[in-house]
Order: sequence, then structure tokens, then C-alpha cells
Amino acid sequence: MTTLSLAMAAVVAVLYSVGFYLLLQRSLMRVLLGVVVLGHGANLLLQLAGGPPGRPPILDGSTDTAGMADPLPQALALTAVVITFAMTTYLLALGYRSWVLVGHDEVQDDLEDRRIARRRTVKASMGEELVDRGDEAGVDPGSAAASDDPVAQAPAGDRT
Repeated sequence: MTTLSLAMAAVVAVLYSVGFYLLLQRSLMRVLLGVVVLGHGANLLLQLAGGPPGRPPILDGSTDTAGMADPLPQALALTAVVITFAMTTYLLALGYRSWVLVGHDEVQDDLEDRRIARRRTVKASMGEELVDRGDEAGVDPGSAAASDDPVAQAPAGDRT
């Protein structure tokens, strides 16, 4: 049985925590860096799970499996590298497209989501049932037409 060193466990914990922190940021470049750091943490964790290096599993003709290396963590790490590369290229494309269209790579708040969250919070604090009034009128309950909120009903150019 192999033991995991405390230093390597700490490195994996730091990589995962930094990766998740960066994933929760609003900038797409920070999200990209979070994916990369998280991918490195996953690769290191998979290699640590494989245990210490051993003899090649296939090249040796003996049937003694005690000293052979486990090939599964190596295959999983290779798969994780490919997935991380694909996610990196996709996020780079999103960041570039956002930079070209908007001039920055920061993700904007959705005004409709904020309005719905504010409305649900007010109704829940008053103890009302959370049913939208647009249901019986044939109006989408989440749309601005079904709300009493003047910010949601204002034209897009008037919102500040």
C-alpha cells in the first residue's frame, strides 16, 4: 500500500482552490486561467492516485502483478489533458469574440434575472405565494410584460 505525501496533497488542494476561485470570477480570462489551473490539479491528482512508478505492465512477460504500474491513471491523465486543451481553446474563442464585440471580456449581469430574483425575494419576505400573474393571461411569467417593475418594462436604451 502506498501513502500520499502531505506536501503533494497540499499542492493539489491549493491548485483546486485557486482554480475554483478563478472560475467564479466575472472575467473570461480569469475563468480560462481557472480551467487551466483546475486541469493541472486534476492531472496531478490522477498521477498521485496511480501510486509510485513501477515496472511497465505489458512489456514484462512475468505474471507477477505486484510491481507493475497501473496504466489507468495515466490514461485518465492523458484524457484530462485533452479535455483541458479543448476547454482552453473554446474559452479563448469566447474571450476573443467578447473582446471584439464589446471591448472587454467581463460577463454582464442579466437585467431580467436580477428583476426576477428581486421580485421573488420581495414576495417571499411578504409571505406571498410565488405565482406569476402572467400565467392566466397567456403571457410568459418571466417576461417584462408580466411584471410591475418599471425598470424591466423600460426600453433597453433607457436602462442605466
